[in-house]
Amino acid sequence: MPKAIINASGSKSAPVANVRHFLQISDFSAEEYAYLFERTKIIKDRFKRYELYHPLRDRTLAMVFEKNSTRTRVSFEAGMNQLGGSAIFLTSEASQISRGEPVEDLARVVSRMVDVVMIRTFHQHVVETFAEYSRVPVINGLTDDHHPCQVLADI
Repeated sequence: MPKAIINASGSKSAPVANVRHFLQISDFSAEEYAYLFERTKIIKDRFKRYELYHPLRDRTLAMVFEKNSTRTRVSFEAGMNQLGGSAIFLTSEASQISRGEPVEDLARVVSRMVDVVMIRTFHQHVVETFAEYSRVPVINGLTDDHHPCQVLADI
């Protein structure tokens, strides 16, 4: 684990441990993917029958976009809404990251207010650093190195 750092407010803050993230395909096992696809089929079948199913009621997803995408935004936002949750859309221009705020600080702040974060950015190290300092699970919506959600969608 990295050493504690001094954050913008001047206090020490260490990375967060024991939070599970989805940053690349290798983050989950074949058994976990099999379970995921099984659950996905059940949830989709319920949705097609217009059965209300809101396991994410009272849960919030923050979507952090440094690299814009209509499909990614709509798919994550629609999915959260259909499962009873809500989504907050943040662009780099609308957050402190465009003004030079360290990714570590953005991760600490955002993850204190939401239940999960999806980040779509250019560099893999940005999403990895964000995840390292996040209190909640982080999903890689795309980097120049990995696009795990697209891989799942293609399957």
